[in-house]
Amino acid sequence: MHESTILRRAAILAALLIGAAFFVQPLSAAEQQLAQGSPPAASSPSAAPKPGSTDYVEARIKSLHDQLKITPAQEQQWSAVAQAMRDSAKATGALIAERSKKAKSMSAVDDLQSYQAIAKAHLDGINKLVPAFQALYAAMPDAQKKIADSVFARRPTRPAAKQSG
Repeated sequence: MHESTILRRAAILAALLIGAAFFVQPLSAAEQQLAQGSPPAASSPSAAPKPGSTDYVEARIKSLHDQLKITPAQEQQWSAVAQAMRDSAKATGALIAERSKKAKSMSAVDDLQSYQAIAKAHLDGINKLVPAFQALYAAMPDAQKKIADSVFARRPTRPAAKQSG
């Protein structure tokens, strides 16, 4: 594999991993089934929706709704959060698809500019998500805020860095 291909793939992966906790957490088997429109049951890993796909985003929205125990009184605030998630996924997904389509013909400058556009779209999405989530969080009682804090404290695990010595 050429170094430029590896770098492009690394840049795309980095753009996908920059996200908020609910964008990067893998879907559980139940969430995968939900995304496919069927009740949770045993599923095969190959049936999982692709991160960034509409099914993935909708499954993530449903999962967060359930985990955060959104009440009927909070649905209006939740709708703004969910829409921010959808809009961000749509914007970044379109840029990632365009980047993939043009990958073989991009110059190094094109590659960096493409990555910059993806990162900017992601940042724009987070900038819209934060105030929407703040409004929802403000409407939560303390017990529910603790649940939200716990949900957002979960981070994907990364291998420990090797220490030289």
